[in-house]
Amino acid sequence: MRRLTVLGAGSWGTALASVLARNGHDVRLWARRPDLAERINATFENADYLPGVDLPSGLTATSDLDEALTGTEAVLMVTPSATLRVMCQAIKPHLPEGVPIALACKGVERRSGYLLSEVVSEELPGHPVGAVSGPTFARETALDHPTAATVAFPFSYQDRLTPEASPAARLALSLSGGGFRPYVSDDLVGVEVGGAVKNVIAIACGMMSGAGFAENTRAALITRGIDEMKLLAQALGGKRETVTGLSGAGDLTLTCSSTTSRNMSLGYQLGQGISRPSCFEGRPVVVEGEVNAVSVTDLAHRIGVPMPICETVNAVLHKGADLQEAFTALWARPIEAEPYALDLSLAHPAPDLPLQFGVS
Repeated sequence: MRRLTVLGAGSWGTALASVLARNGHDVRLWARRPDLAERINATFENADYLPGVDLPSGLTATSDLDEALTGTEAVLMVTPSATLRVMCQAIKPHLPEGVPIALACKGVERRSGYLLSEVVSEELPGHPVGAVSGPTFARETALDHPTAATVAFPFSYQDRLTPEASPAARLALSLSGGGFRPYVSDDLVGVEVGGAVKNVIAIACGMMSGAGFAENTRAALITRGIDEMKLLAQALGGKRETVTGLSGAGDLTLTCSSTTSRNMSLGYQLGQGISRPSCFEGRPVVVEGEVNAVSVTDLAHRIGVPMPICETVNAVLHKGADLQEAFTALWARPIEAEPYALDLSLAHPAPDLPLQFGVS
């Protein structure tokens, strides 16, 4: 692929556009705001989202969808998950026939319970739909630090006969270069589930870290969070093994390791007792896990998958639950077996003994 379009000029969209442009491709970066596109072209920097990072030649920003999409061979969508359907409707008149669309946003649509690929397929039939996902902080990616991610598309019969010509392989080759190393997957469901659920688990880790707990607690939440990912992925037809890869365990570990992650940062501030309107110093920061807490738990309820960590986060964020009481209840759930084949559930012997918040 020689000409590619990245829709969304936030930090991650700009980072992906930088990777593609560094690799010698003709890249159009679409920005919603005309003034931002103009400043990117004038300064070779996205000062709003990646200040201090020089952008490579070959990257052109535009706020005109027709200009962004004319002649493109692939589209990477990096718009917020909550606006994805509207964005699909907006680009439909400008989109060349049959070009692959890769999602670089993560989540589950709130009202329908659809994975984001299902939203795109419904709005833009006739286009191969996949995802780019993994343990990637935008700034490090833009600075060309060694980074790995997964490119996932469903494989048709023809794709399996000539895998090097599949959309997943062609996009992976386009992204390959310098520090960016992609891997190819045919398990789009598993990759999407990992990306959606990890944001919610990261908020849980942030909440408990902000409340004063440390490594034991974070390790427990990460490990059991991966288990929730596996259960949901398998129930939706994905592969459990995908969740142990870059787009699942890898992305979760990164997101839960630093307040560079907006999800971790939101949880951390809430764990410190900061009210939601006062988080991020009152700025209106979009946190995908905050939206996904509702959509993921709604989906889990509909298909009968237990996801207690996600449910706890949802209760604190959206149902007025007290953070300390909610996590105490999470820790006092019945004792279960690991592995599930043991099929054991024991009533907790001390369900009323609270966690020791405020003790470090």
